[in-house]
Amino acid sequence: MKQLLQSMRDGESKVVEVPVPAPQPGMVLVKTAASLVSAGTERMVVDFAGKSLVGKVLARPDQAKQVIDKARREGVLSAVETAFNRLDQPMALGYSSAGTIVALGEGVQGFQVGQRVACAGGGYAVHAEYAVVPVNLVAPLPDNVDFESGAFGTLGSIALHGFRLGQPQVGETVAIIGLGLLGLISVGLAQAAGCKVFGVDIDEKRVALARELGAQAVARPQAEDAAQALTQGKGADIVLICADTDSNDPVELAGAIARDRAKVVAVGAVGLNLPRKVYFYKELDFIVSRAYGPGRYDPKYEEGGHDYPIGFVRWTAGRNLASFVDLIGMGKLDISPLITHRYPIEEGAKAYDLITGKLGEPFLGVLLTYPETDTLLEAQRTVALKETPASKADKVQLGALGAGNFAGAVIFPIAAKQGQTELVGVASGSGRSARSAADKHGFAYATSDTDQVINDPAVNTLAVLTRHHLHAGQVLAGLRAGKHVFCEKPLALTRAELAEIKAEAEKPGAPLLMVGFNRRFAPLAVQMKKFLDASPEPLVAHYRVNAGYIPPEHWVHDLAQGGGRILGEGCHFIDFITWLVGAAPVEVSAQALPDMGRYRQDNVVIQLRYPDGSLGTVSYLANGDKTVSKERVEIFSGGRVALLDDYRQLEMVANGRRSVAKSRLRQDKGHAAEWDAFAAAILSGGPPPIPYDQLFGVMDATFSAVEGLNS
Repeated sequence: MKQLLQSMRDGESKVVEVPVPAPQPGMVLVKTAASLVSAGTERMVVDFAGKSLVGKVLARPDQAKQVIDKARREGVLSAVETAFNRLDQPMALGYSSAGTIVALGEGVQGFQVGQRVACAGGGYAVHAEYAVVPVNLVAPLPDNVDFESGAFGTLGSIALHGFRLGQPQVGETVAIIGLGLLGLISVGLAQAAGCKVFGVDIDEKRVALARELGAQAVARPQAEDAAQALTQGKGADIVLICADTDSNDPVELAGAIARDRAKVVAVGAVGLNLPRKVYFYKELDFIVSRAYGPGRYDPKYEEGGHDYPIGFVRWTAGRNLASFVDLIGMGKLDISPLITHRYPIEEGAKAYDLITGKLGEPFLGVLLTYPETDTLLEAQRTVALKETPASKADKVQLGALGAGNFAGAVIFPIAAKQGQTELVGVASGSGRSARSAADKHGFAYATSDTDQVINDPAVNTLAVLTRHHLHAGQVLAGLRAGKHVFCEKPLALTRAELAEIKAEAEKPGAPLLMVGFNRRFAPLAVQMKKFLDASPEPLVAHYRVNAGYIPPEHWVHDLAQGGGRILGEGCHFIDFITWLVGAAPVEVSAQALPDMGRYRQDNVVIQLRYPDGSLGTVSYLANGDKTVSKERVEIFSGGRVALLDDYRQLEMVANGRRSVAKSRLRQDKGHAAEWDAFAAAILSGGPPPIPYDQLFGVMDATFSAVEGLNS
C-alpha cells in the first residue's frame, strides 16, 4: 500500500510502498477513502524536518541538551549515533480520515466489516491506503455523509471540544478569533447550537467566507468596534481563539472583546502571555483546550480500549467524533465549502508544498484521496525489496520480529555488519517501521505478517524484538519452527511462560536460545571478570542503576504488556552479577520505596545470595538525575576491588596497585560481542553463549524479586 511519510533528517515528504498493517487487538483495519491534511500540526512537523541540523538544534534546545548530556555520560559517538538514528525514523503524517472497515482485531465489538467510519488519532488515522485505528477513535459515518466530509472528523472534534469548554447557551454570542479551517468549523458549530457568531481574521478572503457561512465577521482592525456594536457594548459571552500564531495579539484581543466574567478558550496554538489588567478587571476564565476531548493522550483509552462511563464523562474524544459527523448528517454543518484542494495519494507530497507556501497558492481544506481497489489484503502485507536468498548452512539467516528504536539503532546495524549474518525479512505490526528498517539495513523484504518470517525456510534464526508481552509466544513459535532464537529481554512475563520455553529449549536437538543479556559480553566487563577470577574467595557486588523516571502511563508499566521495569530491565543486572559468580542465585529478596502516586515499584533494592556464599545487591532507581551516569558496578573479593562506571571506565585495584581502562568516544555494552558469540555458536553447533542454567535461573530470580516486593 502507499503511505505518505516524512523524513526528519532531510525534510523530504514522500509516498512509499509499505506493507498493509495488521489489526491489533481492540483495533480495526480501515481502507482509507479520504484524509485531511492539517495546515497547523502537520505544517509544523514538515517545517521542523526541513530545517538544517543547526536549525533543528535552535528550534528544539531541550532535545539538543539531551544529546549533550548523553555524550557526557556515554561518549560522543554513542550520542551522535543515537541522535541520527532518531532522525532516520520516518514519521507517519496525518491524523484525520474516513474509510471502510475491512478487518477487525481481536475483541472488537460494536463494529463490523464493511462499515463506513470516521477515524482520528496521530499515528493511527494516517495518510495511507490502509490504517489500523483503535475502536475508541472510530465513529460510524451516517449514510448521507460522504467520505470527504467524514475526513474532517478529527479537526471537527477539536473544534467541538473547544466549543464545549466554553459551556455555551442558546442565544449567547460566540466570538471566534482566527477563521482558518478550525475557526470556520467553529463558526458552523456555534450556529448549529443557536448562538450568535462574530468572527475575526487578518485575511479578507477568510472573513468573506465566514460571512457567506452566516457569521458577522470583520478584519482585525475593525474587531473591537464591531464586537461592541454586535453585543450592544456588553462583549462576547465566549471567545474561541482558533488562530495559529506565536503572536500574543489573539489573547489580547480576546480580553478586549469579552464581556465581564466571560470564558476565553485557546483552541489554536497562540502566544499565552495574558495581559493581567483586562483579564483581572473582567475576571475572565481562560482555558487551554487539549485536542479533541477526554481520552486523548490516555493510553488506556486510546490503545487499551477502556472507554469512560458516559454518566461521568459525557463527551469523550470518540463521542465528539461521532457527534461531529452526526451534525453533518443532520444538515447542521456543511463542510464542502471549506475544501479547496484534492490530491491523489500518489501526489501527496504536493499537499505539503502547498501548506508550507512553496506553491504560493491560498488554501483551506486540503484532502488526499485514495483509489478504490479490490486487491487481496494478504497480497499487500509484504513488500519485496530484493530476491529472498536461498537457505544456506554457512550463514546466520536472520528474520526479525519488531523494528522499533532499539532494533534499528542497535541490533540491525550490528547484524548487517557481521560477516556471518544475512538479513532476510523483517516484520512489524505497522508495516511502516519494517519497510524503513528493510531500506536502511538491507533486508530482502518487509512485512506485517509475523508468521511469514517465522515460517520462511530461508530464515534459520529469529530475533524477537517486539514489546514484552509478545516475547514468550514468538520465542516458542520460533523454536517449534526449528529456528534459533535471539530474544531481547525479558524472555517471558509469567512463570508458566518461562517453564514452557525452558521445556522446549531443553529438548534434545532443539535450536539455540539466546536472551539479550549483552552486558556480560562488554569488553570492559570481560576484562573485569578476568581480574576477579584470580580471587579464590566469594564476592560482594553492588550494581547501582540510575534508570531515570518514566511516566506511569508508559506501556512498560502496564503489567500485561510491559511487565513492569524490574521484570523488563532489572533482569539485566541480576544476570550481570550471576555471570560474575558463575551460577544462578539461590535466594532473592526485594524492597521498594513508596510509589507516592508518581512511581510504579521502580525504586527497588534487590538482594541476591549465591551457592558459593557470594552476595549481590541491585539498586534500581527511578528517582535520580539523568545527568549522573546510569550504571555503576562495585565488586569486592579477596583483596581485590573492581569499579566499572557506565561501561566507559574500569578501575581495578589489588595489592596496592591500581590500573584503569577507558573507552573514551563511545560506550560499549557488549551488543556486538553478544551477536558474534551467538552467530559463532549457531554455525559451530556449539553450546549456547549463555548457559541455560544461568539464563533460566536469572529469569526465575527476577520473578522472585518482583514477587518479593509484595510479600
